[in-house]
Parts: sequence; C-alpha cells; structure tokens
Amino acid sequence: MKLLFRRLGLMFGLAIGSLVSAQARSDCPPVPQEPSQQQLAQGLREARDRGALWTLARDGRTSYLYGTLHVGRMAWAFPGPKLLQALRETHTLALEIDPTDPSLQAQMQAASGQAGRVVLSAAEQSRLDAQIDAACLPRDALRQMHPVMKAITVGVLSGRRDGLDPAYGQEFTLVGFARAQQRPVVSLESMSLQMSVLLPRDAAGARARFESLLGDLESGKGRSQLLRVSEAWALGDLDALGSLETLCACQPTAEEREFSRLVNDERNPQLARRIAEEHAKGRPVLAAVGIVHMTGPKAVTTLLAEQGFEVRRVPF
Repeated sequence: MKLLFRRLGLMFGLAIGSLVSAQARSDCPPVPQEPSQQQLAQGLREARDRGALWTLARDGRTSYLYGTLHVGRMAWAFPGPKLLQALRETHTLALEIDPTDPSLQAQMQAASGQAGRVVLSAAEQSRLDAQIDAACLPRDALRQMHPVMKAITVGVLSGRRDGLDPAYGQEFTLVGFARAQQRPVVSLESMSLQMSVLLPRDAAGARARFESLLGDLESGKGRSQLLRVSEAWALGDLDALGSLETLCACQPTAEEREFSRLVNDERNPQLARRIAEEHAKGRPVLAAVGIVHMTGPKAVTTLLAEQGFEVRRVPF
C-alpha cells in the first residue's frame, strides 16, 4: 500500500498538473499533497466503501463493475474492504479513459481543433477570467484550451472549495494499485469520443454550450450540483443520481436533458460492449466508470444483463 500511495503522489501531480496555482492567495483551497505517514495510516485504518459495486458473472468467472466519481476527498482515495477485494480478485483494470496515457494531451488538442469555433467578446473574456481567478488558476494554464473546455475545467475545479478535488478521483487510486501490482490497464473509450460529446462540432452548438457553462459558474449552480452528486455517490444513492431534478435542484432545460442523454445514455452501449469484450478475454476484470452510467433505462448494468451477465450489486 505504501508503494500504491507513492504512485498516487505522481497521479495527483498528473491530475492537477500546472493548473492549480501554488496558493498565490491566502483564500485559495489547499493544493493536493501526497499523504503523510500519519494520514496514510489513518486513511487505511478508516477506509470504507463508497459509491456502488456489482459482480458480473458469466462464462464461469466473475468480474466487477465499480461506479466512480471523477472528484473526491483524500479519505475517499483509500479503497474500502469490498473494493479492495475486487481489486485483488481481478486481473485487468478497465477505465473509461486511462488517465496516465501519455498521448491524452495530444488527443485532446486534436479533438479541440475539430470543435465549433467560439470567439469571445471582451466582456465574455472578462467574465471567464473572473471565474478562472476565483478557482485559483493561472490564466496561462488554460490559454490553449477551447473556451468550452476552459469552462468545464473551471467548473470541475470549483469543487475544491467544498473539499472536492479531481486529484482524489477514484480512477487515480485504482490506476495506482494496478500499476503497483503490474496489472494491465485498458481504456473502454477513446478521448476523441469523449471530447466529441463535450465539444459540439458546430459553432452555434459550441457557443450555446459555453454560455450555459459560464452561466452555471457565475450562479454557483455547477458547484452546487457537483456537491450534490458527490454526496449521492458517497451514499451509493442511484435514485438521486438518476434524477436531473434532484441533482440540479431545478427543472432541467431541454438542452440540459439532451446533454445528459449524450453524456450518459448514448455512451453506455459502447461501455457495456467493451466491458464484455475484456471479460471474454478469459481473465476477470474490474471495470470502473462514472456511477451515473449505472442509472436510467440504458444503465450499463442493464445492458450487461442483456448480454448474459448475472449482475448483482455488492452490499456495502
């Protein structure tokens, strides 16, 4: 486990990179650090299972499916007993995207080049800069990003003021464990596919997405929703996670419903198909994807059951 967290220290740096300023202001949230020996001992001692875990039985062997959250708290980075058992009983780790893939940056830049162009007015740039400053980010770190990706990045990092940081997302813990055990890590999707969902290719769609995201940043709606999602994830509350009304504490717009459909429902068949392919290779897999993909009529769990898996949720 010590090796795992030494590797996690590297993952934290990868997750934040040059984005988070080194606390240039006293009101900035703390920058993620590798756990101290005391924090490590306490975290391992107090670790408990969060999120949701399922067994996937087919062809005489059992794989696992874990619902992750892409942000977290340090205490959440320590796998609980049931998740640790799933890690030990599987051979391959399958993630939406392997965050340690060295080609990710190039893939993101290529995908951004295919997105609809958004030219910001001086007033829009000033509004965006205000949100970047509020998130304690150096503006130069986002300079080469598409405006939509800038707003998404700031939105994710806004949760740091509530103790939620992408550096403590479960993917990094899982990758750290897999690398320490010299186990294969595979991606279930391509970065180009994910980016095509986030970044509309038509200029009108890209502008509408940017304006919606910027409005959510300014109103605090995005940050509040991120907090509600994290609380529901920690409880494994699939009913809350499957309700846009509950997560946003509002009546979702038609655009928000469509975006949710594209981000979740439309990607789920590919995720389920790839999980089944990895399982069919003859060794048990731990597949870890965002927990919201386990909700709705096209939930990954439902699609896997339709492919002949016996899907059972593991009680925490």
